[in-house]
Amino acid sequence: MRPVGLYVERRSPLHALDPISKLVYAVCLALVPFVAGDLRVAFVVIVGNVVLLAIGRVLREGLIALAGVGFFLVTLFVVQGMVYPGNVTPLVRIGPLVLYLEGLAYALWLTARFVNLTLSAFVLLFTTRPADLVEELVQAGLPPRVGYVLLSVLQIIPSMAARISVIQDAQRSRGMETEGPVWVRVRALLPVLGPLVISSLVAMQERALALEVRGFGAPGPRTSYRLPWRHRLAWPARLAAVSALLLALIWRLAR
Repeated sequence: MRPVGLYVERRSPLHALDPISKLVYAVCLALVPFVAGDLRVAFVVIVGNVVLLAIGRVLREGLIALAGVGFFLVTLFVVQGMVYPGNVTPLVRIGPLVLYLEGLAYALWLTARFVNLTLSAFVLLFTTRPADLVEELVQAGLPPRVGYVLLSVLQIIPSMAARISVIQDAQRSRGMETEGPVWVRVRALLPVLGPLVISSLVAMQERALALEVRGFGAPGPRTSYRLPWRHRLAWPARLAAVSALLLALIWRLAR
């Protein structure tokens, strides 16, 4: 069965790397542009993330997911170009609307940080099963209850999307119209809410019973059927990610 989440099944060096190393990378590289405060550094990190997604053979999925927020980024340029407090130099005039150079430059800086943050997360999420990540964190010392909450957060949106798809397929098989104009789709969305809420509550109850049967709340040491990840590039990858963050801090202080 396909894992619930953004994980894409592939055979690549990035998939073989342990989840904690990829988590360290995602956190550190997402922070690098914020710490460095330089647009050039942000573009360098973005290129690095794109290369890693290509190595992981998930570049297409990453670009498709990133394109989903394209409208938001265009809106960001328009709004900042017009109302940014530091606007002084007019650049583009469209009727009564004026886009200023300072606002567009600020929007470019915000966009670079957002895109880098998103791509860094994709490097982790598209190449790592959520269960593997949480299991490694629990074995590293994370409390099991916190690990369960983290796993639920990682899976809640994909699992609800999968449940909505199943409900809509069932409704289509019964002759309900779910495709066509916007008002038809909105009308077809309302009957989904009832089954979605009820099935979510049933799933929560079943999961709670399964956890109780397996002794989730029992005290004492725990064992795991998963073997810990061992990869020869684990510590070099973590060291490289932390070093990149430290270099960004040095760059900021030097400037």
